[in-house]
Amino acid sequence: MTSPTRLRACHYRTAEPLELILESGRIAAIRSTTEPVAGWIAPAFFDVQINGCLGRSFALSTLTIEDIRVIVARCRGHGIAGFCPTLITESFEALAHGFRTLRQACETEPELERAMPCFHLEGPYISPEDGPRGAHPRLQVRPPNLSEFLRWQEEAGGRIRLVTLSPEHDGALTFIEELVKRNVVVAIGHTAATPTRIREAIAAGARLSTHLGNGSHAQLPRHDNYLWEQLAADELWASFIPDGHHLPPALLRCLIRVKTPSRLLLTCDASGLAGLPPGRYSMWGTELEVLAGGKVVVPGTTFLAGSGVFTDTCVRTLAELGDVSLADALELASVQPRTLLGLPQVELQVGSAADLILFHAHPFRLEKIYVAGRAYKPGSAHGSQQGVRKVSPS
Repeated sequence: MTSPTRLRACHYRTAEPLELILESGRIAAIRSTTEPVAGWIAPAFFDVQINGCLGRSFALSTLTIEDIRVIVARCRGHGIAGFCPTLITESFEALAHGFRTLRQACETEPELERAMPCFHLEGPYISPEDGPRGAHPRLQVRPPNLSEFLRWQEEAGGRIRLVTLSPEHDGALTFIEELVKRNVVVAIGHTAATPTRIREAIAAGARLSTHLGNGSHAQLPRHDNYLWEQLAADELWASFIPDGHHLPPALLRCLIRVKTPSRLLLTCDASGLAGLPPGRYSMWGTELEVLAGGKVVVPGTTFLAGSGVFTDTCVRTLAELGDVSLADALELASVQPRTLLGLPQVELQVGSAADLILFHAHPFRLEKIYVAGRAYKPGSAHGSQQGVRKVSPS
């Protein structure tokens, strides 16, 4: 039987010095302390959009359970105790394989099921236009198809909880209504829809804007456009990527002030190239480039192709912006995603899951991560780069 773990740190929001006892994967006791403390403590992160990392992607037709283990391990090293494995636009067969492999991983390994309680389908029901489509393959973009989706949901064992789509397609509004009936959260993203269509999608049940401000045209009408419409809609939550690359500081500030932290959640949108060194890589039959600092682009364009960094980097970048407190930034990456998806919260109280981060506050830096009471070092992972081919030096 594993011995209890004793932690002393300050509560991330109240600054109260605490002593926590972790036992059997949960917080067994918690109390104030006058003993010396080591930094700060908060719930670990939950990210709604992890596409992969280290050359592995959930949407690849070669996905294996070992690939999933590697992705989960690397995410833990960045404070991410749980996440939605995200499958982007691909063929029916590739997506069916991805969801089937994820389901098998969850059914056979409780540790993986704990890390991935639900899945995210981003596409293929998105805009085919350049800009809104981003790096999603044009040939696989198509209108919503409920029969197709239900076959994927069956392969996933009913675990698809979040779907990102564009409501511009014919039949999209009925499709949204059908997903909502099935307890799926519908998000608007990668869209070229008119403002009117955005409002109709909200009325049909859409609840979230996926990485608002990205997956859009380089130029838009200055007044009537889908960004303003989503910003102005109080019914919509918004996810956003504050990694220092996806959004400029002024737009980040507008998102925070309009949506407020109560209707925002943070995602890193880690791509299959996250964690790899700078260079050009071949993935999904497409050449992509990782730049210094983790920016991932389609070479020769301004189009981003996901992120090369993880949630902890986004929390630090957002906190340094200065428009929200570090406590708020932490909750945007932990409390808010779980709230949107209806998942159990991790709280600093007796009985809660011992999914925690210890950190240095100024600047934000992870010191240790606990998942089910088990300690991990920041940046720790196992497994080597695979699934991509480096095609030229950076």
